[in-house]
Amino acid sequence: MSLQTKHIYEFGPFRLDAVEHLLLRDGEAVPLTPKAFDLLLALVQRHGHLVEKEELLKTVWPDTFVQEANLASNISQLRKSLGDGENGQRYIETAPKRGYRFVARVIIVGDERAESKIQEKPSLQNNLSEEEQAASSGATINAYPEVKTKDLTSNLKSHTRSLLLALAALTLSGTSFFYFILRSPDQPKVTAPVQVTMNGFSRAILSPTIYRMSNAIVTDGPRLYFTQGGALTQVSSTGGETVAVPASFPISAIGDISPSRSELLVSRSDDEYEGSLWVVPVLGGAPRRLGNLLGHDATWTQDGRQIIYANGSALYQAKSDGTESRKILTVDGRPYWPRLSPDGSRLRFTVTNTLNSSASLWEAASDGATPHPLLPGWNDQAYDCCGNWTPDGRYFVFQSTSNQSTNIWARREQTGFFQRSGQEPVQLTIGPLNYYAPAPSQDGKKLFVVGEQKRGELSRYDAKTQHLVSYLGGKSDEHLDFSRDGKWVAYVSFPEGILWRSKMDGNERRQLSLPSMRAALPRWSLDGKQIVFMASTPGKPWKIWLVSAEGGNPQQLNTDERAEYDPGWSPDGNSLVFSAGTPRDPSSIAIYLLDMSTRHPSMLPDSVGKYSPRWSPDGRYIAAHNTGLQNRLSLFDFTTQKWTELLAGQQTGSPHWSRDGKYIYFISNQEGGRAICRVGIDDRKNELWADLTGFRLAPGRFGVWLGWTPDDQPLMLRDVGTQDIYALEWQTP
Repeated sequence: MSLQTKHIYEFGPFRLDAVEHLLLRDGEAVPLTPKAFDLLLALVQRHGHLVEKEELLKTVWPDTFVQEANLASNISQLRKSLGDGENGQRYIETAPKRGYRFVARVIIVGDERAESKIQEKPSLQNNLSEEEQAASSGATINAYPEVKTKDLTSNLKSHTRSLLLALAALTLSGTSFFYFILRSPDQPKVTAPVQVTMNGFSRAILSPTIYRMSNAIVTDGPRLYFTQGGALTQVSSTGGETVAVPASFPISAIGDISPSRSELLVSRSDDEYEGSLWVVPVLGGAPRRLGNLLGHDATWTQDGRQIIYANGSALYQAKSDGTESRKILTVDGRPYWPRLSPDGSRLRFTVTNTLNSSASLWEAASDGATPHPLLPGWNDQAYDCCGNWTPDGRYFVFQSTSNQSTNIWARREQTGFFQRSGQEPVQLTIGPLNYYAPAPSQDGKKLFVVGEQKRGELSRYDAKTQHLVSYLGGKSDEHLDFSRDGKWVAYVSFPEGILWRSKMDGNERRQLSLPSMRAALPRWSLDGKQIVFMASTPGKPWKIWLVSAEGGNPQQLNTDERAEYDPGWSPDGNSLVFSAGTPRDPSSIAIYLLDMSTRHPSMLPDSVGKYSPRWSPDGRYIAAHNTGLQNRLSLFDFTTQKWTELLAGQQTGSPHWSRDGKYIYFISNQEGGRAICRVGIDDRKNELWADLTGFRLAPGRFGVWLGWTPDDQPLMLRDVGTQDIYALEWQTP
């Protein structure tokens, strides 16, 4: 089955345009990955008919090795994007162990851009071949019309149409040939993934926070270097046992390997945001510090004489001994993963914004001039980062996260005479694992990546034994919230992001969020009849939604374009508190109160720059974080209508009021690990309550989550997922 490119298909509220590679719903674009779009097109073209799995794999992934699980993953993504099952509307039907069938009614509109066709007189219709009749009626021509020459002279009139069609076909064929050369070069593809490490590192390779270096995999050719749980580690690039590289201090991440392949540029775990930069010899020897430089990521220049490093929201350049540092550019967000092109002319890096959970690739001149997004408008919903050039500079490979799946993409940088530079990125991997941090081999024939399987185990922290114990069956769920009577629980599945509710014993389980939603942070109403939560939908910012505890369609509380986060009920159940702002402008965020009777929001006084509000049990206070690196915890007093600083200079997360309102508990990221701390409301005293060092906690949608049981025992999601390094053999045209 080949994918035709001349038709427009309509089904339900959708319009599928094959030429423009576009899916519209009620006139609005629905974001799909290229492979998901091709899969949908293949099914729609055969609507009403069973399409075997093998046929779909050959059609959508021609000449590419993929597992059958990739097909199932893309079908699942399509169902979510189409809202399959909503309001009883079905689109894709599964034939167990065989394939899939598109069951919705499809209208073929045809190619609305096609030139008007030559019309023949009705009297000649009987003299036309089947292909000619198809062309005359406006149907698709599946083969070139046969031009008969036997009686051409005597039957010139009857075959004039055939000659014209043949000429048109040849012209179109020639045009398509040159278009293909100019526009569609052969695409790079992965041919054979090979597992390099066999440890199942339990997510130890990637850094748990984007504030630090992103733990690049680097290679000197025969070996790969990476960090595992703060330890510098190496493994043969062909696979084998991992071996620790001796270091005299904990290393948070690797930034780069020197041009001589003899030294590693690393960051030490000095504090949560910026660490001291060091050089560690790969074959042993004393590490040396680069002056007094502090940063969260760094790379060498091609000659090894200078480094470019990231600190705060800026990139700096300094000599390789740490002297003569100077700022070269500043961005709105935090830059990391800086990489210079092989010819030294361009600098690429990733810009992240934790407030709106965004990441995008940027480019600038090597001296920092003219910084700009690398792929503007390519995929606004994706989380793109962590790019590397191949050694010959012909390709730039990076990771992109979309629809909860992270894969490796390649962008062609240098092309031949008949090809244009700056081609659209090509997807190289597609599940079932998530793939991160691509690093080309020295010969450019392989890509080393981290393959990850996300999974968590819901656990309760036992203060007496200081251990995590399985809770409610240890399912892979986060963001738990309990009804006031303690009989019901609402939770979000990890990593899928689907909102559910059930009784405490797991019975009467019901899905509350729509398939197209990514839900988070549910909160039960005082009477237990409703649940408020935040959710993102394709192409839209995070918003606050309300749903009946019995199920049904969730209701969006505000329809403006602001992003909204972290809802919570007032103690009397009459109001909501939440934070809101422009997604790409952290300075615009503020805290709002929503009267549930009038649905009218009002901003809390002097709350600009504050987020994650938490209402005290007695209703007198609201605690909230401050934006910025200091991340102060502040307290708003409704009696005085003023804010006071409760805690400063310590990174905090998941604030929680004690049941008696005397303390606020929170997760604190400290040197060497995490801890649960608490601060007193009256005395402002900060206390260590539980040391979480050594616990591997799953980084959920908004980082490590801390919840609480109805009797105030901490809940966490233990990380039981795995990470291993894979070598992807790939072919490049």
